[in-house]
Amino acid sequence: MLPSNLSFVDIANENPNSIFSNGISYSSSSESGISRDSMHKRRATGGKKKAWRKKRKYELGRQPANTKLSSNKTVRRIRVRGGNVKWRALRLDTGNYSWGSEAVTRKTRILDVVYNASNNELVRTQTLVKSAIVQVDAAPFKQWYLQHYGVDIGRKKKTAAKKDSAEEGDAAAAEEAKKSNHVQRKLEKRQKDRKLDAHIEEQFGGGRLLACISSRPGQCGRSDGYILEGKELEFYMKKLQKKKGKGAA
Repeated sequence: MLPSNLSFVDIANENPNSIFSNGISYSSSSESGISRDSMHKRRATGGKKKAWRKKRKYELGRQPANTKLSSNKTVRRIRVRGGNVKWRALRLDTGNYSWGSEAVTRKTRILDVVYNASNNELVRTQTLVKSAIVQVDAAPFKQWYLQHYGVDIGRKKKTAAKKDSAEEGDAAAAEEAKKSNHVQRKLEKRQKDRKLDAHIEEQFGGGRLLACISSRPGQCGRSDGYILEGKELEFYMKKLQKKKGKGAA
């Protein structure tokens, strides 16, 4: 029991790291906590509303997750209304990304947050939210492409001096990876329908692909998404180019 002259609020004020403080004011006034109700908001006329009832549990709000890009993966289990569970990702650096035109998904590292339509501050602080444009590691997709089509995309063209030594290495590698006739026929058949966007091929050269996060890391604990292609990719490339131009100016 607490002494009669002390309350939970007094304890929280004395020691901000106590279990009662938790970053939220726990006073009995109507100002405490995060609320999603309209009781505390003004009327359309601008007049104040009278708080005619106490707050309700189903009208509570929680602090935003602000999931950060970090190798120290941290996901919290949150018990929510109805005994259900949400997963609050606080720090992440990997996700499952889908390459739509090839119908393939791979787990890959998120390397950088480069654009956010809603707020530039989220780019500066490297915050992972839904619809954020990120750069992901191209290696898992490059590996799959080589296995599926037998084509090593994104290889930089070598100079004449390096060519000779590289050819010797390639010949040795080719001997090691000899394919059966059946596999060769299969790869040749796939080659006929193979199409690769020039912009994506260019990105493979740099080892990074532009992608969009389509999951909600603060709700499901994952930062999954898809590789940008076609018109959408062109749109965001223009945006990034414009942003780069402003930075240089």
